[in-house]
Amino acid sequence: MCWSAEADAAAGVLVAGLGTVCLLRVRDPRRLPLAALPFLLGVHQLVEAAVWLGEDGRIGTGPAQAARTVWALIALPLLPLLVPFGVWCAAGPGGARRRQLGWLAVLGAVVAVPLAVAVLRHPVAAEVRHHTLAYAVGVPWAPVLTAAYLLATIGSLTVSGDRALRRLGLVMGAGAVVCAVLWRAAFASTWCALAALAAAMLIGWSGGTDPPPRPGAAGARPGGAG
Repeated sequence: MCWSAEADAAAGVLVAGLGTVCLLRVRDPRRLPLAALPFLLGVHQLVEAAVWLGEDGRIGTGPAQAARTVWALIALPLLPLLVPFGVWCAAGPGGARRRQLGWLAVLGAVVAVPLAVAVLRHPVAAEVRHHTLAYAVGVPWAPVLTAAYLLATIGSLTVSGDRALRRLGLVMGAGAVVCAVLWRAAFASTWCALAALAAAMLIGWSGGTDPPPRPGAAGARPGGAG
């Protein structure tokens, strides 16, 4: 539960630490982009701690505005770029599934453009509502972009063909619904708990490798045809 600068900072250190473990465990370079996600989520929590400090008046207006902007850049354009691209990289070469993941990565890039423009053109505002922070970014076509955002991120995980990533996608989808409900009720922000869960789930996956192809899997036999 991240209800203050101190809680967000503690969560950020924890998640970034898990993210460091993920990165150190990587053996297959194709898994590196997605393995970097937990570390990014930890940094995101640390940035939000600075947003809390700004709302509490404990840092100046300039650093506070910078923190809000960095928070929005990570949450909005960066995640729909990184997640489907990372899943696409991890899928390995060839196959209809990888082409499908490629289209989701393109969708994530398309979604990221108007989100980045919105963040950079309009000052990001934040407001303390009970135990949560509410952000105002001024995103155009919000329902359409939100649907495309979720399709690119959660969708790429669930159709990845990797059992661990598919499980992560299902957990993240359900967790996002719960977090959004609690956030709208201004009860508490549970996004940091979801980030920690994602990081923990990716630790085992990050250290894996794709199994080697079985002999004759491509339909060829030693010595050629015949």
